Amino acid sequence: MEVKRIRALRGPNLWSHHTAIEAIVSCSPQEENIDLLPGFEVRLRARFPGIAALQPIGHNDAVPMAHVLELTMLALQAEAGCPVTFSRTSPTLEPGIYQMVVEYTEEEVGRLAVELAEQLIKSALDDTPFDLADALHRLRDLDEDERLGPSTGAIVHAAVVRNIPFKRMTKGSMVMFGWGSRQRRIQAAEMDSTGAIAETIAQDKELTKKLLDAAGVPVPHGRSVEDADDAWKAAVEIGVPDVPVVVKPKDGNQGKGVTVNVTTREQIDKAFAAAREFRDDILVERFLPGHDFRLLVIGNKLVAAARRDPPHVVGDGVHSVRQLVETVNADPRRGSGHATSLTKIRFDDIALERLALQGLNADSVPPHGQRVILRNNANLSTGGSATDVTDDVHPEVAARAVEAAQMIGLDICGVDVVCDSVLQPIEAQGGGVVEVNAAPGLRMHLSPSYGKGRPVGEAIISAMFPEGDDGRIPVVAVTGTNGKTTTVRLTAHLMAASGLRVGMTNTDGVYINGRRTDSGDCSGPRSARNVLQHPDVDAAVFETARGGILREGLAFDRCKVAVVTNIGAGDHLGLNYITTVEDLAVLKRVIVQNVDKNGVAVLNAIDPIVAGMAASCRGKVTFFGADREHPVIATHIAQGRRTVYVDDGCVVCVEGKAEERIPLSEVPITKNGAIGFQVENVMASVAAAWGAGIDWASIRKGLATFDNDSANAPGRFNMFDFKGATVIADYGHNPDAMLALVQAVDALPAKRRAVVISGAGDRRDEDIRQQTEILGRAFDDVVLYQDACQRGREDGEVVRLLREGLNGAPRTTHIDEINGEFIAIDTALNRLQPGDLCLVLVDQVEESLAHIAKRVAEG
Repeated sequence: MEVKRIRALRGPNLWSHHTAIEAIVSCSPQEENIDLLPGFEVRLRARFPGIAALQPIGHNDAVPMAHVLELTMLALQAEAGCPVTFSRTSPTLEPGIYQMVVEYTEEEVGRLAVELAEQLIKSALDDTPFDLADALHRLRDLDEDERLGPSTGAIVHAAVVRNIPFKRMTKGSMVMFGWGSRQRRIQAAEMDSTGAIAETIAQDKELTKKLLDAAGVPVPHGRSVEDADDAWKAAVEIGVPDVPVVVKPKDGNQGKGVTVNVTTREQIDKAFAAAREFRDDILVERFLPGHDFRLLVIGNKLVAAARRDPPHVVGDGVHSVRQLVETVNADPRRGSGHATSLTKIRFDDIALERLALQGLNADSVPPHGQRVILRNNANLSTGGSATDVTDDVHPEVAARAVEAAQMIGLDICGVDVVCDSVLQPIEAQGGGVVEVNAAPGLRMHLSPSYGKGRPVGEAIISAMFPEGDDGRIPVVAVTGTNGKTTTVRLTAHLMAASGLRVGMTNTDGVYINGRRTDSGDCSGPRSARNVLQHPDVDAAVFETARGGILREGLAFDRCKVAVVTNIGAGDHLGLNYITTVEDLAVLKRVIVQNVDKNGVAVLNAIDPIVAGMAASCRGKVTFFGADREHPVIATHIAQGRRTVYVDDGCVVCVEGKAEERIPLSEVPITKNGAIGFQVENVMASVAAAWGAGIDWASIRKGLATFDNDSANAPGRFNMFDFKGATVIADYGHNPDAMLALVQAVDALPAKRRAVVISGAGDRRDEDIRQQTEILGRAFDDVVLYQDACQRGREDGEVVRLLREGLNGAPRTTHIDEINGEFIAIDTALNRLQPGDLCLVLVDQVEESLAHIAKRVAEG
């Protein structure tokens, strides 16, 4: 067995809505049926009992090794704690070649699972050992490293529940919610609206205290110190030894370098040295007796509160302190990082020093019930625990916390309070606010050691997105065999006419509000994702090519509008195991399957395969087609559903009794309705804009201002006047396009007709031949050219196939074979006479259009 290719499908795809690893797996004849491998399954299950039952695939009872790989990969991830459920293996038309798809939640974990599954299968084949525990340990560790921590994960989960799209922007905890101009971003528990000045203030504990004191929030008094002597001096000023103090870094976090309840010069010296290990600026302030409480403020509300207790164990009269710590750390909720709800207690020098203060050491056996403290501070990151007290917080305590957050300027704020209880005002107890934290940890509120978790993720999402706001901009996805680019460009133009800033991707590039930001074929998911990240985009229109869907899946989870222009006889058949028109339709149907429930699929009613996609749409369907009497069109109209058709020289848009009529004479791109395929593109675009909520005045304005020139629609039936002859440049490159172009050309007068054509080498032989078979019935002169890119073909092979298609051509009387696109264009142009017509099927669109425009300008 050989895994020949691996792809990560990062969005909805041909197979499912899940992210998934897709692999092409080659199996030997024996491996196409594992029953031919005596004892293999028994040895496999001995190594990994968790594999599901093996089921035959295809049309016989055989279980191929590719299916074993699929189930092994899925089971390994599941046993490592990854929430995966979907997998599938399908045979291809090539003997022994299978497509295997397995869901993943973290891409790197999925890739490692493939590798480990191969190793496991090989060990079963060779009857060699396999360390299952180590494999699962590697997967778990990688998953913990890759996945979002519990704080960020809770915020993301809350967004998903609200149908707000998200994208992880880094390997860390920076996440974008929403799209385009409606996006928001977080970094851990910090919003994009949090000011850098507010964060700086929160890090400066002395400045924080001054501001809080000015606002009437009780704080412990103290000051910054220069050295250990100055620290002792400050402690004496505060009241040592009668009043204990705290020594801590001025801008520290997570309790690092903090020493509490200091009363002697020796303790001051040690505490100052400990703080200096983390920061140069040290603060000495009055120690407040009582419990440590964390109050979480989001916006202008207190949403959660927890009492934090320092790491400790409780004696049982039997086990040593070291053993008690090991028992506590065995709790599966405790981990070594921030991915778990609790952290393992650190049993280090600091813990041993704290034990010594209690007259204990690591091997001491504390009596039953004795509480043994292992650290001075109560941070969860050092192994502390938390008890939820949200419901106990006195209104005055909550008010002081909100005032503290607002005084500093933090949208999400962790306010640390030390007092006996939150049941009564802080001032009445002599307590105070000791710290205000930006980007506070949420673990203690999500999964407290005791008490119920609080929906802090939901509170953060609600602060960023008001109820009813899902952060989405209208997304229109366009696919099909022909007409995609023009439909994309025209739809974007119609939306821009309403005042929206539109992001657009197509085979010509990426455009943001009319400005091209990238060039080349940008019809894949990477370009679409870039548009969705752009803050100046109010709506997006994406050309969605088959290659991008196969390579990575869609760039979005849902779209507002999905447009399928046509399928016809298909294109690019035979590539990437898409061998039939039906295969192609299943692939193109992906955008229809992922229309939002409140969205619209715009489908070509005249194309039966496209019309059949309506059953896969979770939203509404708008059918379009020129023939009002077509059964699908007529039925849709009768049912009162949105329909677009042509009648009496107008594009007619109806829904129930409402009707809009747009004369084709007011739509320049159609040449008064003479260019049939442009009329289809107009119907699709109007239906898409309608589905995206664009008003009719803007649609009419957009149609009237979109001309069929090389600026608006390069390579899409661009017409030039050359010395009294008509020159048309188009990017048509398949038989269906040839038929549409011939029909359009037939509507234009011409004395003699010429065509310049090459062929894409990645089409099937019969597709290349068929193009010139069609053209040979409509053109007198044919100029065949070989372009620079043969796409895997031998030199001269494409021209030979094109020439074969002209055998017996009923109209063609003259054929040229030229090497080079520009030379071929010049050859045809030089022969044109007034009244002639020349169709140039361009390959290098921009360069060829520029060349033709130059020749036209030169006269």
